[in-house]
Amino acid sequence: MTRTTSSSTRTSSSTRTARRRTGRGALAVAIAVAATVLTGCAPQGATELDTTAPVHLTMWSGQSDEAAKLLQVLVDEYEDEHPNVTIDMSSGASSTDELLQKLAASFAGNDSPDISYTFGSWASQLERSGRTLDLRAEAEDPDTHWDEFSPAARGTAQPTGRKVIGFPAVVDNISLFYNKTVFDAAGEPYPTADWDWSDFRRAAKALTDRDSQTFGYGYSVSGSEETTWQMWPHLWQNGGSILSEDGEHAAFDSKAGVEALEFMRSMAVTDRSVYLDQTDTKFAQLFESDRVGMITSGPWELSALQTAGTSYGVVRLPGTDGDHQTVSGPDLWTLFDNHDVNRAYWAKDFTKWLTSPEQDERFNVAVGNLPLRSSEADSEAFRKQVDALPGLDVIQANSANAKQVRPTLPGYNGLSEAFGNAVSRVLQGEGEPAEALRQATVAADKALRQG
Repeated sequence: MTRTTSSSTRTSSSTRTARRRTGRGALAVAIAVAATVLTGCAPQGATELDTTAPVHLTMWSGQSDEAAKLLQVLVDEYEDEHPNVTIDMSSGASSTDELLQKLAASFAGNDSPDISYTFGSWASQLERSGRTLDLRAEAEDPDTHWDEFSPAARGTAQPTGRKVIGFPAVVDNISLFYNKTVFDAAGEPYPTADWDWSDFRRAAKALTDRDSQTFGYGYSVSGSEETTWQMWPHLWQNGGSILSEDGEHAAFDSKAGVEALEFMRSMAVTDRSVYLDQTDTKFAQLFESDRVGMITSGPWELSALQTAGTSYGVVRLPGTDGDHQTVSGPDLWTLFDNHDVNRAYWAKDFTKWLTSPEQDERFNVAVGNLPLRSSEADSEAFRKQVDALPGLDVIQANSANAKQVRPTLPGYNGLSEAFGNAVSRVLQGEGEPAEALRQATVAADKALRQG
């Protein structure tokens, strides 16, 4: 939606892929090396704060052309209000994915941007580089209203619980989308916010029609982060965890994890009510064309539904024992230390200003993203977007159910792949949940050790 991606495919699918992007292990190593190779060689800037001195900031936006134009308007406005500050904004790279490599190179060359858009999945390795600023004082400032950001967004910005490395830039979550045409044809009542897993399974089975090749639910079995991302809420709702408390081992091979995967296996294998998508994108297309009754997706799907003319509704995810947790993949405006107190001061001030409700309504809300802050839910700007994209308000409210942080540590990429492949095999009838998760844990722990 707002970021420059490496794909030029339809908006919903390209954004969906980008939103769940994981960090690359090789680049994690590159960042660690680059941060230490030239230690002590960085040029020293101002050491005493002078808020009237001329300051030149560099900002990598990671945005598509349309969003970048909106952002540039805000940058220009900030410069007009602060004549001593100049912000040189560019995309930073040809795609957002490439920003991580560009950042690693900038660390080696001691020419880092002051501010850069970064995927949330990079947060731990960026903090580990030692090149980020620490925004704990800003987060603790009552005027920042840090608690208005979702728990998942706050946790991503503070990946190890120590430094706050940036401000949330984009927030999202997945909710349950239902196709009213498919439900009406089956004579089924629409989902409600109180649905539990049994309601969900029963409806998916009732909606499935072999003759018309209509399925009750659509799910990715590509083994990618799409597969993994869709399963984390089931694990969390059932009391399970992704990682051990010390963050060094996979913890999904648990009673809670086995039960969650067995539940999904019962729908896919026993009931045969799930369209198993190998592509990550077709299940959404089939939902849009009235061939799938339910999917779990996020705000990026809404514009495609409007274009397709699909009759749909949105509710929070079905839960278990009253737990309706969802998963979120927040991205960040990360701030970097260029050894200049004046640049650090104005980078923090600008980013705080940019993520305030007044500016966020003119950027994130204006392009169809969720508002960053809970206080924006009643704003006129957001209400107008809800009118244009029905269901956006439900997804925004569902941010309160994004209570846990998807891991951002470098080894997550391998962990996600191991878990996603296990889920994919089980849902296609290849193996049992307990053994599949046991094998996945071995591979996941190896990835975590390698970092």
